Amino acid sequence: MQHIWENILYHLQYRPDAPMIFSSALFWCLFIVVMPLYAMIKRSRTQMVLFVVAFSLYFYYKSSGLFFLLLVGTSLVDWTLSRLLVKLISIAARRLCVAVSIITSLSVLVYFKYANFFLWNWNQMVEGNFQPLDIILPVGISFYTFQSISYIVDVYKGKVEPTARWIDYIFFLSFFPALVAGPIVRADYFLPQLRNNHPPLKAEIYWGFWLIIVGILKKAIIADYICQYNDLIFAEPTGYTGFESLMGAIGYTVQIYCDFSGYSDMAIGIALIMGFRLGINFNFPYKSRNLTDFWRRWHISLSSWLRDYLYIPLGGNRKGTLRTYINNFLTMLIGGLWHGAAWKFVFWGAMHGVGLAVHKACHPWLKRIPDTWPVKAVSWSLTMLYVSMLWVFFRANDWSDAWLIIHNIFTNFQSATIMPFFQARATWAIMMGIIIVTHALPTRWVSAIGRGFVRSNWIIKLVVFIVTVQLVIEFMSAEVMPFIYFQF
Repeated sequence: MQHIWENILYHLQYRPDAPMIFSSALFWCLFIVVMPLYAMIKRSRTQMVLFVVAFSLYFYYKSSGLFFLLLVGTSLVDWTLSRLLVKLISIAARRLCVAVSIITSLSVLVYFKYANFFLWNWNQMVEGNFQPLDIILPVGISFYTFQSISYIVDVYKGKVEPTARWIDYIFFLSFFPALVAGPIVRADYFLPQLRNNHPPLKAEIYWGFWLIIVGILKKAIIADYICQYNDLIFAEPTGYTGFESLMGAIGYTVQIYCDFSGYSDMAIGIALIMGFRLGINFNFPYKSRNLTDFWRRWHISLSSWLRDYLYIPLGGNRKGTLRTYINNFLTMLIGGLWHGAAWKFVFWGAMHGVGLAVHKACHPWLKRIPDTWPVKAVSWSLTMLYVSMLWVFFRANDWSDAWLIIHNIFTNFQSATIMPFFQARATWAIMMGIIIVTHALPTRWVSAIGRGFVRSNWIIKLVVFIVTVQLVIEFMSAEVMPFIYFQF
């Protein structure tokens, strides 16, 4: 018995090699225990808030160890400044209050995420002997930093009232479904739900259950399986033919969508079961026929945050055509840097900024082209080619590897390897095909499948759940694969 308890305590402690994520068995074991307790105290808002905050902080402890204290500290600073902000009358004092909050949040983010990047670049300029600082990046710091910034800005603008209690604010900032990889939740959308504290409807619980199943299928089955081949290509850029490299690039295009949107589906589903809405984060982005539409569909919570708190404050499209292009470019450049402290991410963001500017510049001429099926096919193909090639820079180990893969695709194609590839990688191709077909279906059809699941009887729900679990067991890798966006 003592050995059993020691084993349980071992798994409940923070382990850097085993963070708690939605696709891990430990999370679901704890979730099954936590949810009945949550349902019992849901009607008492104070008890519910305390309970969820405690679990959220433990969830973050399991992901980042003692860095959960950094999250607590951030919440205390922001909440205190937000309460001070509404009491100040002087505009200068109010702006100073906002500046202190934003600088504090960004300083912490910059230190943990960008200190070594800046030091390395400075070292390159002065030709010094750079030794990287021993810095561990806290999981999800970029996400909750953006939430804290949006909160203080919205309080300043009068869009939201600051929470009367600190515990309510840290509930918002640490809400575990969205804590480590989004969606980035806005205070004006989330806090009214907390105040109302409505119990979830039966349809919402079933829809949340459906989203969890879809998320598990995307992440634990498709993304984790196809990444095994993709990783081979990116680990040895010149070791494969151009066609095989192209399949790796397309494979990663599907992998990052399934991985990230799968996480978002699970997060949104878990929140729905708890009676909270997080909003949609992905809307079939690979249906897009231009980059503007792509960024309206991909990581919607981030792109809308960048629009509202960066692009519009820079001037948006209100200061002339040239300034609009510059603002677009700067927004995407910073968005790229947000994803990672490396020049490949800066390039990735910059090229998306260039693509958006080109699309806006060409829009008057594009409107004159008839919207026929051939035109749709060409515009979709060009968009997906651009997006997929840029994903190579996003995924590659470094700048040179990305260029090697792209060069290999266009100079060493070797069409003779096409049939042997699909014969050897049949399961990989089937999983890729599932996502392609799903994207090709009308959106209303996909939504109808979800509604059918919600309306179905418990036997069908149980069968779907059992089949999902069996598929996970069948295709699971040797170890639980972390979510790609955990590193951001």
